[in-house]
Amino acid sequence: MNTSNKKQATNQVTIALDAMGGDHGPSETVKAAIESIGNDSSLNIALVGDIEEISDELKKYPTNSQIQIIPSKGYIKESESPILALKKNPEASIAIATMLVKSQKADALVSMGSTGASMATAAHILGLVDGFERPALGGPILGIAPQTIFIDLGANVDCRPMQLFTFGIIGSVFAQQFWKIKNPKVGLLSVGTENSKGNRQIKETAELLKNSKLNFIGNVEPTDLPKNVAEVVICDGFVGNILMKLVESLGHSIPTHLEPLLKSKLPNDDVIEIQNKIYSLNTPAETFGGGPLFGVNGLSIVGHGRAQASAIARAINTAKTLANEKFIDNLNKTLKEIK
Repeated sequence: MNTSNKKQATNQVTIALDAMGGDHGPSETVKAAIESIGNDSSLNIALVGDIEEISDELKKYPTNSQIQIIPSKGYIKESESPILALKKNPEASIAIATMLVKSQKADALVSMGSTGASMATAAHILGLVDGFERPALGGPILGIAPQTIFIDLGANVDCRPMQLFTFGIIGSVFAQQFWKIKNPKVGLLSVGTENSKGNRQIKETAELLKNSKLNFIGNVEPTDLPKNVAEVVICDGFVGNILMKLVESLGHSIPTHLEPLLKSKLPNDDVIEIQNKIYSLNTPAETFGGGPLFGVNGLSIVGHGRAQASAIARAINTAKTLANEKFIDNLNKTLKEIK
């Protein structure tokens, strides 16, 4: 693969992978890249990061011409202020990976690193879609409702009503494009379904949604979420991130909590099968891999910092699928029509 020139073959997809992002760094990102390439001759991956660290990991696998290393200088830590860190180090791995998308040397980027850094670099380098103030992060978080996108999941912890309204538009378009749902139902997460429930932010957002072209079904409360009442659930990033982490925690803790009881009554293989099923009902991120950063002029997939190779590989697959479908072009076109 050669990322020095713009891509020529239209059937080829190049993913820029932030090899330094996430809790595990190159040990898992390189493994994910190798797993993703597999027998897929149409996929190329640019591993962005420290040359020596990435090279040491690549030595564990057969040489593959579909993988290339793109050097960067360090990475942005979760504990750092994204804006200040990027000013101090404009050649961090997430910034270089984003530049590959901007220069059309990659079709999409994937990172398990700092969500704030992904958001800041995407907004600064790729630019925002007309009419949008900030990017948003969304994706399915309930395995029991795999075709429900929650937006925002942590990129915007403080939101004004117009921003939440924007999330409804983006989520609706995503459901149409990715899941092929013609008229997705949009719900606003609140403490009750009644119009009188919720704070000022929720009530003002509800009014905007009621007067839009979206298929707004009203407020939805947490007890409704597993029932597939809506394909799009709107919330600010503070609420969304807490909800996502609670669901992930339940996916891990419930099987562990039930293990002694199950083992006392069932064969071990059956216990493992039940535990895995419970886990899958709570953690669709393991199959989805990561969520798109919406509202920017480029395809950026952001995953969980704790993700291991299998989840990262799925994020790469999500990026490839969306790139093949020209998702960003279709999204921007539909956004103009629906607004």
